[in-house]
Amino acid sequence: MILFILRGAFLVLVAAVISLFVGKEFQAQAGLGFGPIAAIIGIAIAVAVLVIGLDTGTKDKKLSSVSGVFLGLIAGLIVAYALSFVVDLVGAYTEPTVDGVKPTITETEFQALNSEEVILFEARVAEYQAQLDRVEAFGNLLSGIKVIIGLITCYVAISLVLQTKNDFRFVIPYVEFAKEVRGNRPTLLDTSVIVDGRILDIIDTKLMQGSLIVPKFVLDELQLIADSSDKIKRSRGRRGLDILQKLQGSTIIDVHIEEKDAEGNNVDQKLIALGQELKARVMTNDFNLNKIATLRGVDVINLNDLAKALRPVVLPGEHLHVKLVKPGESGTQGVGYLDDGTMVVVEGGRTHLGHQCDVVVTSTLQTSAGRMIFGRFAHEDDPDEETPEDGASQSDPEPPQPAAPETPSESHTHPAPAATAPPKSNPRAASTRRNPRRG
Repeated sequence: MILFILRGAFLVLVAAVISLFVGKEFQAQAGLGFGPIAAIIGIAIAVAVLVIGLDTGTKDKKLSSVSGVFLGLIAGLIVAYALSFVVDLVGAYTEPTVDGVKPTITETEFQALNSEEVILFEARVAEYQAQLDRVEAFGNLLSGIKVIIGLITCYVAISLVLQTKNDFRFVIPYVEFAKEVRGNRPTLLDTSVIVDGRILDIIDTKLMQGSLIVPKFVLDELQLIADSSDKIKRSRGRRGLDILQKLQGSTIIDVHIEEKDAEGNNVDQKLIALGQELKARVMTNDFNLNKIATLRGVDVINLNDLAKALRPVVLPGEHLHVKLVKPGESGTQGVGYLDDGTMVVVEGGRTHLGHQCDVVVTSTLQTSAGRMIFGRFAHEDDPDEETPEDGASQSDPEPPQPAAPETPSESHTHPAPAATAPPKSNPRAASTRRNPRRG
């Protein structure tokens, strides 16, 4: 609203100033009519409208750029002013001079001259006027040289300041041309993170704070992948565009597209350069980009490292519920996976494929590919923890079990009962030993 008022006031002031100037000066001296005056006022208003159009059409204005232009302009004008003295000094030695004085004659003397004397007098006047014209032309040349020098110095100064504004170090921090980040730092999203899609779940947890920035060159890369002739790449690109659309519709965090380009030959280099300029973090799944950005002093958030850090810590003896989906490398092993993708290897699980099993963790192994958990069935592991004390107390009643084969061995006179007694007693003994482990 304030900008509209400012632009309207600008138009009114331009029209008023031009009207007053033309009405007082031009009409009094040149005798202009209403038509030419209206044309001049219309041209002035058109120029004002053009200035406003350039102002509104220039997007992404940055105060650092405006300050750079202003500082460069001042520096260029100061240098041009200093060089103008040099130009004047050179002109003082090379300026053409006027010989003699201007020939003058009265009207009576002129009428008394004959035709030859009139021609000579006019020649002297013409030569003197030519000398004056040369002096004036030389002065105009010096003025033109000064203007050209001013344009050159202003251009060089403005270009130098804009290209090296991040290297300026002044006493006043605001003149450093460095963007001061207030509050939470923004986060730049890499193409791999957008295609991955887990960023949506992270945002839903309200873990992230600040704003998410998607550079224009990352969006262009997503569009290029979505238009790829390869089916897999095309589907990944379209998935990334869908996820980006969901990100923009999020009400939890601010997501915007950064139109500004950055220096670099590829997307990774541009991301690092933009991160340094905006003092932002880079979120990526790319291992190489992670390493290079760290070396360049840019903070990196790796989603894979974040996922590893959020995995629950599993200690030996803890219970897990896992579905066995495939056989393991060993002949009796079964393999399942937790929700976070951690592999669980269960001894004796080959016969339970496709079932949800209760497993007790025996050990864990951290590898370059991730973490592996080894375990066995809970009904085989729990009694071992409870039977050490019971073993001593139950050692007394167990001797009658080996006494079973002794009774048939002592009674050799009855072969039939001796043959049937051992198979009946052995299954019972075996069942009494196995049932507690299963139970």
